[in-house]
Amino acid sequence: MGSDSCSILITGVVGNMKDKELGALTRSELADTITAEFDVTKFHASEMVEDILDEIASALVAGDTVKIAGFGTFSVRQKNERVGRNPKTMEKAIISSRKCLTFKASPVLKKIVNS
Repeated sequence: MGSDSCSILITGVVGNMKDKELGALTRSELADTITAEFDVTKFHASEMVEDILDEIASALVAGDTVKIAGFGTFSVRQKNERVGRNPKTMEKAIISSRKCLTFKASPVLKKIVNS
């Protein structure tokens, strides 16, 4: 897919989300958007969605940063162990080190969402 195709797909997905009541975008809805925009079957579109998500997840597990032009950047950040506090009892507790997933939206996506 070229950048124009990605823009069409992102615009279509964001447009579909704006039309919905509160809820989540599903894999099926992504496949429906791909099927409507491109000449592929629903089955093929579903496979494409799964393959893309698997690639993204595999890269993140490997510690790589995933940049999708016109969409955003996914990355894994290491958080160090720290001392926290139970807000109910005010008792100190150790919060173990962990990895966390971050996403930074691209200016293109921010513009689409805010328009």
